[in-house]
Amino acid sequence: MLMRQPCPDLQFAYAPPFGATPSATGTQFSVFSRSATEMRLLLYNKANDREPAQVIDFDRGTDRRGDVWSLNVPGVEAGQLYHFQASGPWEPENGHRFDASARLIDPYAQALAGTYQRGKDGLVRPPKCVVVDHSFDWEGDRHLKRDMSETVIYEMHVRGFTKSRTAKVKASGSYLGVIEKIPYLKSLGITAVELMPVHEFPIRDPHGKKLSRPNYWGYDPMAFFAPHRGYAHNSAPGAQVVEFKQMVKALHAAGIEVILDVVFNHTCEGNEHGPTLSFKGLENQVYYILSEGQHYCNYSGCGNTINSNHPVVREMIFHCLRHWVHNYHIDGFRFDLASILSRDRSGNLVPNAPMVELIAEDPLLADTKIIAEAWDAAGAYQVGSFGNQRWAEWNGRYRDDARGFWRGDGGALGPLATRLAGSSDLYEHAGRPPFCSVNFITSHDGFTMNDLVSYKDKHNEANGEDNNDGDNHNISDNYGVEGPTRKKAITTIRSQQVRNMLATLLVSQGVPMIVSGDEIRRTQKGNNNAYCQDNDISWFDWRLVEKNADLMRFVSAMIEFRKNQPTIRRKEYLTGRPVDGRKVPDVSWYGADGNPLHWDQGALAMTAYIAAPSRLDDPEGLGRDLVMMFNSTGDNLEFELPSIGRGAIWNLFVDTAAPSPNDIYPDVDGPVAPSNRIIEMGRHSMKIFVCNAPLT
Repeated sequence: MLMRQPCPDLQFAYAPPFGATPSATGTQFSVFSRSATEMRLLLYNKANDREPAQVIDFDRGTDRRGDVWSLNVPGVEAGQLYHFQASGPWEPENGHRFDASARLIDPYAQALAGTYQRGKDGLVRPPKCVVVDHSFDWEGDRHLKRDMSETVIYEMHVRGFTKSRTAKVKASGSYLGVIEKIPYLKSLGITAVELMPVHEFPIRDPHGKKLSRPNYWGYDPMAFFAPHRGYAHNSAPGAQVVEFKQMVKALHAAGIEVILDVVFNHTCEGNEHGPTLSFKGLENQVYYILSEGQHYCNYSGCGNTINSNHPVVREMIFHCLRHWVHNYHIDGFRFDLASILSRDRSGNLVPNAPMVELIAEDPLLADTKIIAEAWDAAGAYQVGSFGNQRWAEWNGRYRDDARGFWRGDGGALGPLATRLAGSSDLYEHAGRPPFCSVNFITSHDGFTMNDLVSYKDKHNEANGEDNNDGDNHNISDNYGVEGPTRKKAITTIRSQQVRNMLATLLVSQGVPMIVSGDEIRRTQKGNNNAYCQDNDISWFDWRLVEKNADLMRFVSAMIEFRKNQPTIRRKEYLTGRPVDGRKVPDVSWYGADGNPLHWDQGALAMTAYIAAPSRLDDPEGLGRDLVMMFNSTGDNLEFELPSIGRGAIWNLFVDTAAPSPNDIYPDVDGPVAPSNRIIEMGRHSMKIFVCNAPLT
């Protein structure tokens, strides 16, 4: 019998049916437009050329099939620069906004070159599209396919991670700069980076002027299929394609998955007062949700809303996701304002929205992580009800409940316990497992962890909007002084609170997400909406790695513990019942006195006993019983170890009230709990004890 030999060089590739497709003899250019009366291809020699070197007309009789204009141009190779240009009706009242003079970005453009150019003639000259050849030596790279339940996500900004001079890298602020810092990511222990938007977005305004408040975050899409040129170290057209792939390959080699934050909810074309750059000038009424045939519905808060459940737009998003997964080896996506994907062509929220189902059911995305930000800017809030079992969600309820508990808010005891146990109230009813909950306490949008314990109020004056932007509901505290202070009592409690929240996050059932820099107390000086701060306010300050090495040690040890401890990475919900014939329930809750917890008690003090999982779920027997003690009161308390743990040896693992290095014992070899079972708990502190072996 012949045995099939594996081919290490065989790679998946995906060629979207539209855009520019190079071949051995030339390039095929294809674009959708139902209402255009004429279509032209503009070819340029250089990225800074204001006028095309050649204009080629599509023949309506021979170059149009249905609503697709398609033209093969012999001799055109990868690297060629181009725009489309379309003539058609100018009837805003009917949704048509054709402009025969507009230079249009191909919706399927796979790279852009240059930037907006100024012109005395009033024409908007957007960045030029680049014909891309995706040939690349992946050297056998494959998707890592790490189970979602074993994932630890690190949300980061490509540019901000290494742009500071303190990074001391050769290729600062770029994809290659990230590669230089992979040893740091490995030392931290995270398993996936979630990159803030890397698809193309504007660097300058439509008139070529430098933006006074640049869109640093990148939530302003210009070309969904193209990696952002501003993050390439080499400025040559198309260099970003190669450098992005180099970054992904290097991260995979280090065991780190790559998740992209994608923005399929609006574009940078804005409303009726915005420029015509691409979608507006090709088929405005198809690509956007309009009201009364002419006004742009603004469910995104950014001027327009992508019509994601129109069949043509669904197809574009579908091809785009496949393109990133198979041409760039991307491991997953986080969908910004994903509730917009649940809106129909009239803007109404609908159950089982076609776009949401298509993403979940696509066989070529089956190994891909998909995460929803399950709300939008028009009031939709679908946390706990977005999609099927394939969809995970940013759990905004987790953020609020964890913050509220550690701030000392009344009534926060039960909510924290629910979040700690995996948020079954949100996901179990739909048959969705705990790892559908992506738990986070901070994200790019809001305070950093340091600022969460240093400021009661936002301080966004640098944004130029009179501090009116950003969220006012931060569930934060300053503990006596607004901003930096040298007062020992305040710096001590802030340090404890940072550890309390990070430790809680990393022992909760579900999937933890940490924001880049929180592990070293990066500050934005109280700015909770730094979308326009492409400067030291947003950039990663690498001096803090040494300055706050004690916190870095704490976080990396917590991550390592999580990766080694299936007790806190369950795939099924805790039930409060014994498993495997043991007398110990999988979870039980106690008051500070060691007796069963009264949920209506006023004091925010409790103990959680989490038992090791069954051998079916943990065949190697790595799981250990854990006792977690939480004291969010302003008093030092005595906790009693519950009698359920009597007879076992309990080693201290975490004590957030203790100074480093006694705040954590990475080898889980801390002091043994006293024989009288009385545990001294400092105010605003947390302790974790680990049993040497599961109790019977």
